[in-house]
Amino acid sequence: MYEELFMISYAPFYKTLLSKGITEYELIYKHGLSSNTINRMKHDKPITTTTLDTLCFILDCPVEDILIYIAD
Repeated sequence: MYEELFMISYAPFYKTLLSKGITEYELIYKHGLSSNTINRMKHDKPITTTTLDTLCFILDCPVEDILIYIAD
């Protein structure tokens, strides 16, 4: 049986939100990010590179402030 292994973690995203004083609520209602995207990130599921680009723009940060690759 196929076992899902997530090698991308969005833990840095939550540290970045905290350091910038931005809430998930603000991302959804002020910047138009979907609540489904936030949910996917909470569960380390894939997001699109377009969404990643949007988050980098909103948070004014590099990609590594949003995600980290965890090797097996």
